[in-house]
Amino acid sequence: MTVPERALELALTAAQAAADKKAEDVVVIDVGDQLVITDAFVIASAPNERQVLAIVDAIEEELLKLPEKAKPVRKEGERSGRWVLLDFNDIIVHVQHSEEREFYALDRLWKDCPIVPFVDRDLVDAEAGAGSAA
Repeated sequence: MTVPERALELALTAAQAAADKKAEDVVVIDVGDQLVITDAFVIASAPNERQVLAIVDAIEEELLKLPEKAKPVRKEGERSGRWVLLDFNDIIVHVQHSEEREFYALDRLWKDCPIVPFVDRDLVDAEAGAGSAA
């Protein structure tokens, strides 16, 4: 895996922020060996425009809370809410409407790149709680 520590921190924070807003199919892809412009993609989707925009807002808020605050250098697609791209230099976040995600299939386009492990902390906490109840 070639994702530098800073990019990994940004990507995992963005992925968790998306998951916290009930994003679907959150994936972190290591694209550093294929692209010189960024180290990782975070891809997430939602079933409607309002949720896409809520996920985008949550990601921006969480990355600003990091010790080395991260603000996007470029933001595209916010007006339509169908596919918002947030460029943080080290990572690029794609939050797509479910229909756009299926149609453009970024996951399939970058299938030769390694997937960075991401586990939603709420799922881990829920499983731990269920295990202790048994």
